[in-house]
Amino acid sequence: SSNRTGSSPLTLILTGIPGVAVSSPWLALPLCCLYLLMLLGNCSLLWAISAEPALHTPMFQLLSMLALADLGLSLCTLPTVLAVSCAPAAPLPFRACLAQMYFIHTFSAIESGLLVAMAFDRFVAVCHPLRYGSVLSGSLVARAGVLIVLRATCLVLPVAVLMARRPLCRARALSHPFCLHQDVLRLACGDLRPSSWYGLGAVLLTEGLDSLAILLSYALILRAALAAAAPGARAKALATCTCHLCAVLLFYVPLISLSLIHRFGKHLSPLAPALLADVCLLLPPALNPLVYSWRTQRLRRRILLLLCRSGA
Repeated sequence: SSNRTGSSPLTLILTGIPGVAVSSPWLALPLCCLYLLMLLGNCSLLWAISAEPALHTPMFQLLSMLALADLGLSLCTLPTVLAVSCAPAAPLPFRACLAQMYFIHTFSAIESGLLVAMAFDRFVAVCHPLRYGSVLSGSLVARAGVLIVLRATCLVLPVAVLMARRPLCRARALSHPFCLHQDVLRLACGDLRPSSWYGLGAVLLTEGLDSLAILLSYALILRAALAAAAPGARAKALATCTCHLCAVLLFYVPLISLSLIHRFGKHLSPLAPALLADVCLLLPPALNPLVYSWRTQRLRRRILLLLCRSGA
């Protein structure tokens, strides 16, 4: 019986990549290296920005918030991903699964909102450079950060509450080494329409609207860059957006693809959603610090100084 009544608590079984044997050092070692890269990169980014007064600008304040969101997302998935890579079976209590699902989707929504705020920052820097300091003040950035966090926590909370009220009546094996809403929802029975439709609405109100806002910002940035008289000014204007554009693509392309596969790709191989989920949650936190430090000379210099001191 899959009801929650009984002496033992309800547990779910986490799975790894289909076709890859668990308890394999070939899987555990790269994952450990990836998580170390996430932690080292984002912590170094935060230290470099806090230690360099010249980096205390709205753009780098938003980048600090993005690094914190990436750290939160990484730490949410770290225990279960490493457990699946090291053990033949990784059971997870249902309540712990719900908590992980809530934090994963909350940090993803926070990251999406921060990417919108960073797109607005680039829009003001390119289209209204003389008003940049007056429009984007430190207090405005702080208020924007608070609103982004409140939006994410309030929109995602009903997803977990609705899921907690649904009994599970199907096989308890998940498709990923972490808990995602659509993956847990397919194990539930009863009327799933409230959970499914609210989950879709929450995605549209966060990642959906955010992607449209970013697209609009870049359309305006491109128009301003093309209207510049000097070719050098156009190249400089577009170069300031390179890091942010890379972060947007790293975040939204796997996320949108995974959402579409979960809803419409039932006929596809299980390998497709498993790989996309890993890319969606593991790669952006690891690559964002590399992208920003590579494109920003002062930030790169500070991070290298930190690494040299730690090595000494």
